[in-house]
Parts: sequence; structure tokens; C-alpha cells
Amino acid sequence: MIKLPEEFINRMKEELPGDYEAFLNSYEQSSYHALRVNTLKCDTDFFLSFFGRKEDKAARSQENAHFSLETVTWEEGGFYYAESDEPGRLPYHDAGLYYIQEPSAMLPVGLLAVDDSGQSVLDLCAAPGGKSFQIAARMKGKGILISNEIHPGRAAVLSENMERMGVRNACVCQEKPDRLAERFPCSFDRILVDAPCSGEGMFRKNPEAVTQWSTENVSFCAARQKELLNRADQMLKPGGILVYSTCTFSRQENEEVVAYFLQTHPDYLLTKEQRLYPHQIRGEGHFAACFEKRKAGVSVLEKPGFPGKRSVSLRLSDCDDLMRFQEETLSPSADLFLTEDSLNGRMLIRFGDALYLAPKDTPALNGLRVLRPGLMLGKSLKNRFEPAHALALSLRPDDVKRHMTLSLKKAYDYRKGLTFPCEGENGWTLITVDGFSLGFGKSVQGMMKNHYPKGLRK
Repeated sequence: MIKLPEEFINRMKEELPGDYEAFLNSYEQSSYHALRVNTLKCDTDFFLSFFGRKEDKAARSQENAHFSLETVTWEEGGFYYAESDEPGRLPYHDAGLYYIQEPSAMLPVGLLAVDDSGQSVLDLCAAPGGKSFQIAARMKGKGILISNEIHPGRAAVLSENMERMGVRNACVCQEKPDRLAERFPCSFDRILVDAPCSGEGMFRKNPEAVTQWSTENVSFCAARQKELLNRADQMLKPGGILVYSTCTFSRQENEEVVAYFLQTHPDYLLTKEQRLYPHQIRGEGHFAACFEKRKAGVSVLEKPGFPGKRSVSLRLSDCDDLMRFQEETLSPSADLFLTEDSLNGRMLIRFGDALYLAPKDTPALNGLRVLRPGLMLGKSLKNRFEPAHALALSLRPDDVKRHMTLSLKKAYDYRKGLTFPCEGENGWTLITVDGFSLGFGKSVQGMMKNHYPKGLRK
């Protein structure tokens, strides 16, 4: 069993007098494994028919009997899988068909009341991206999601995961919360603060967290969490919803932070507070609290909406290379087939050679550290347009004029960067595994040149 810090043990004995033995025994059990279906790419019913539930194992064909799935009760589209399934090794994972996520971590987004009505949403501490992806799936491409992470390495992972999941309406930033609060006062309908914490809820899953634990760190985290909530308040619209969450058991970081926030922000109402303990559920530890910001008493200085002048949008007529690419490659019926009318508030933004399609109502981003201002379409290089991997992962076979569907075995070869023979016209081709996009290839005289990113090959 994991050797837990003595001070932590003594505290939990006091906090869980009736449940302490059951709580302690949970550390002798293995962690649970779960994933969440990417409903931006397929619905849950199809996913289940393709991979099958645990109870349907005998009825599944050998070709697609990859997982043994059981429902995560607090998250629609969340499923436990057996450790032996190893879904992270399959090309379906690279295609963004699902996101591997600790089951209790799926709780907070369900309290955020996100929908597809065109909301503006901020995920303030977003890396590695599981909760941002949950939010994006509920938004269904509508509205704007700003996913922020202050640490450079973690921000890069966040950006890569949002790309893999095919999210089109997100902007990924790497900024300090106070800088965002200064830029975006009273601007968001929904804010998630999944705050950095002492990580007590992850002791079983990540034993390294035990070695980093101390009472001093708990106090440090609590102070930082209060500051994060203060900044979130400055950015939330009146009538908006704020969800605060941690993966720790500490009351100092949970209930006491909530009490502090309510005491110092009387215009908020606590609508729900929930804990998950590993001895009570099939998962690790988590805490979440949901607040609603009352509309009463709003000053004229708190007018909702993104302030400042919007970034200047490029005109399609300025993007000849992109226009040639889409005429040759995309189906006119595709959502991403761009015309002046179909932009409809979205913006084309150029970062050096890279061209991005930013979500509708994207605010001014100048002066902020932005990793991804929207969906990366590709790069203009010497009078030619080279499409981005992110673009491929956001497309479906019906969106393109040429696509090639690979078997699971061939998909492994594509992922290694191998070239293979093909038929049909020359040009950019969407490569899919069982109909799910993996990346681009380029057909040249009967050979498919592999454009799977070298950094992702394995």
C-alpha cells in the first residue's frame, strides 16, 4: 500500500471518523481507467456499437472488439475500460475519437451548464485539456471557448489535445489570470476554475504526488486558489455561472475557499457543492462547487461583452493559396468551405506563414500570449498552401473530394510515416481509419505521400 504522510492520515481520521477505514482501504485497490467519447466526431450510440459494452462482449466481432465499456454514472459519454484494453495505443486515439480521462475529473464540467447557444466560456487552468474538450463537446462548435494555461509546456500539451479532438471554436492562451482579467472584464457567460491544488485525490493514481505533499503546500495552494477565484469574478458576466474544482480532499482548499469567496463576493449564490471519495465511487478524489453571479447591482462599468477593438480579419481575396486548396480538396458542402458569406463573423488570422480560422466574436488578442487563435488551416509557403494536421482532424470524409479509408493494420503503417500505393487523381487526400480522420496524404502518380506530422509518428 502507498505510504501516506502522517499529517494527512491524522487529518483524514478527523474528517472521516465513520468512513476512515474504508477510505484507507481504497488505497489497496487499483485505480480506475476511463475515457470520454468525442461527440464532435461521433455520437455515443455509434461508439458503443463500434466498440461494444462489457455486457455485449460476446456479440462483438473480433475486428472491433477493442474495449470493455461500462458507464461512468455522472458523465454522459464517459466510460470505464479495462486496463488491458490500452486505448491510448490505437490509431482511434490519434484520430481524436475519445479522450482518456480520470473518471472523477469528468464531474465539474457537468455543473457548468454549457450548451450550444453561442456562449462565451473560459477554462482558466485548462491543461492538459480534458475539461476544455468536455466543454467544447457541449458547445458543438458554437460560441467561443478560451482555454488558458500559464505554464509553457502544459500549454503546448493543451493546444495539441484540442487539435487532436478537432475543436474548431477554441482559442488557446498562455497567460497570467490577472492579465486576462484586465483584458476581459465581465466578458464570459461561463468560467471553469479547475485550480492547481495539493493533489491529495490523486495519491493512489500518482504516488509521486505523495512525495510533494506538505501542510505548507496546502496553505500555499489555498491562497492561490482564492486569487484565481477573485480574477474569475472580474471576468464573469452578471447572471453567469462559475465552477470551482480541485482534485484534493483538503477542506482548507475546498469548503474554506468556497466560504471565503461567498463572504467576499456577496453577489454570488452557491448552487451546488459536491465531493467524490475513492471509497464511495469508482474513481479518485474530486471536489466541485458551482456559483451563480446575481444580476442585481450591476454598475454601468460592468457592461457584459468582450471589450476593445477586434482583430482585423483577412479577406478571402487575400488568401489565393487557401482558395486554390479548398477548390481542389474540399467539398462545397463542407462546413469549412469558406466564402465571404460563410465566414459569418468568423475571422481569418495570419500568424507569420500560418493561417487560422478564428471563432465568431473573437476578441482582440494583440498583446496576449496566444498559442492557437482558432483552427489552424495551414501555411502559405512559396505560392502553395500546405494544410495543417489540425485541419485534417476537424474534417469528415464527406467534407473532401478525395479520401482514403485504411484498415486498422494499415493505419498503424500510416502513423509510422510510411508511403503506400493509391489510385485516383493527384492531390491532397484525407486519410481515415474506419471513417475517422487521421491526417493528410498527397497522391502523386499512384503513390500516397505521407504527411502525418513527424513529431507524432510512432
